[in-house]
Amino acid sequence: MPEAGCIGLSNRVARGVNVTAARPRSSGLNSAAVRARKHVTALLVAGALLALASCSDSDSDAPSSKPSTTSAAVSPSVSATAGTEDAAALAAYTSSWDAQVEAYSKASEAGTDLKKNTTLRALFDIEHDLEVMRKAGQVTTGKPVISPKVVKVTDGKIPTATVTDCIDTTHWILTDKASQKPVPLPTTRLIKYVSTATLEKWGKTWMVTKLTAQEQSC
Repeated sequence: MPEAGCIGLSNRVARGVNVTAARPRSSGLNSAAVRARKHVTALLVAGALLALASCSDSDSDAPSSKPSTTSAAVSPSVSATAGTEDAAALAAYTSSWDAQVEAYSKASEAGTDLKKNTTLRALFDIEHDLEVMRKAGQVTTGKPVISPKVVKVTDGKIPTATVTDCIDTTHWILTDKASQKPVPLPTTRLIKYVSTATLEKWGKTWMVTKLTAQEQSC
């Protein structure tokens, strides 16, 4: 991933890849363009991932019912004691990350729960990252450590929640699938970076509609 952009794995695992190049896209994991391509465009370097990022969802996106099977490491300091909705939003956010980590570990969303708590538009850049990774023969090993906090929950016809996080990609490694060796990444990339997410409550389910990586260490 030549330049940081969204929040896809590219920006996540390798987030930092080009800290000075990431620019937010207008909504939607880099909509290919702004979703902030900041959030994920860190993982793919050298032609691998390019997207993770921020995306606004559409009413046509529908969550799946499969349970999450993978799990990103969550900082022990994270707790959902601010209320039922805060806990539910954090659970959905974590579930989304778990599914993304699983998908990047095999460069495929097949068999994952990516659509359980992540909208289709928010998946746009992630799917792009996965495609680039497959062509480059790359996958990820290890897991990121996330420390999410619910900053705000707003009531309304469609309740929304804002989550802020510190993503630590120290042990989330972009790897060459054939050789099983780490893919060299720019030393100037951010290993730990601030990320924000927007969620909406669809019925009884909280869905991640936007992920945005910030050019800020944490």
